[in-house]
Amino acid sequence: MKIRNLKLTDYEAVYALWCRSAGMGLNDVDDSREGIAKYLARNPNTCFVAEAETDAGIVGAILSGHDGRRGFIYHTCVAPEMRRNGLGAQLVTAALEALRTAGISKVALVIFGHNTSGNAFWERLGFTPRPDLTYRNRPLIALERIDT
Repeated sequence: MKIRNLKLTDYEAVYALWCRSAGMGLNDVDDSREGIAKYLARNPNTCFVAEAETDAGIVGAILSGHDGRRGFIYHTCVAPEMRRNGLGAQLVTAALEALRTAGISKVALVIFGHNTSGNAFWERLGFTPRPDLTYRNRPLIALERIDT
């Protein structure tokens, strides 16, 4: 398995992977090719894919970036048939190391409460819930949610 930086040319394969991963929270703007191009332009060294050395292609992905102060992780996924072999942890390690190299000392993420396996994964990697916080969101434009 090869872990490498995500490139815009990977978009179609990564988007297809997101769509076959239950529980992903996608929308038609942020997760469009244009939205991901903007994200990668700001975060060229902190997003990664896992590429199988067979013809399976891209089997994992993680978007991570920062605002200069705090790191954020989005859309981490591994192909269902490739799970439970440490690949997700390898992607997270790559992202955390890239953020650390960029001078970031703290990383946050948001995950759906009903995503039991995802929450267990992040808990195993040392990400703890913050019951003292309430996540709030306000779209500035109309977004169409794409359920997977």
